[in-house]
Amino acid sequence: MIMRVLGEGQFEVAEGDLSRLNQLDDDLLQAVEAGDEAAFRAALGSLLAAVREVGTPLPPESLEPSDLILPDAEASLEQVRELLRDEGDGLIPGLPE
Repeated sequence: MIMRVLGEGQFEVAEGDLSRLNQLDDDLLQAVEAGDEAAFRAALGSLLAAVREVGTPLPPESLEPSDLILPDAEASLEQVRELLRDEGDGLIPGLPE
């Protein structure tokens, strides 16, 4: 799966890492729903750090289509709330049962 982090670039993430990323995405969703700015900042930072850790950066000149787009680390709680409204189930789609 190719994930784009706005302002940073694209990362190729293996399916085996999606479960961990989904848990971090759930933490972010809970923080946004609670309107907890501190928890939101921590959850967004953890999610983006995990994508950088498990993902393989694609070269900047690569024009691969992104499977999903994540906000940058400076995104506001309100900006992410809007993204979550559009996505419905968090930023990272749930894994099939």
